[in-house]
Amino acid sequence: MKKNIDVDYIANLARIKLEKKESSDFSSQLGDIISFVEKLNKVDTKDTPPTTHPLPLMNVFREDKVKESLPAEKALSNAPDKKYSFFKVPKVIEEA
Repeated sequence: MKKNIDVDYIANLARIKLEKKESSDFSSQLGDIISFVEKLNKVDTKDTPPTTHPLPLMNVFREDKVKESLPAEKALSNAPDKKYSFFKVPKVIEEA
């Protein structure tokens, strides 16, 4: 019964409305998760170096290269409305 209270409490914190069946299902799943975490806590990690990711990561970004920008005329060519070399859009900020 304590697990149901925990699930309902967590659901309330997350602003989630659960049906009784969902609460019961999640209670069981939460119990399984807690049991697994308890098993992990028993593992000796004294000689294990801390890691931030299980696999080595490499920079996947391309190298920056300087090149010509899109000309303003071309960028504005399909704009529904423009003023000078800018897109003209409706005002969305109201004055107080």
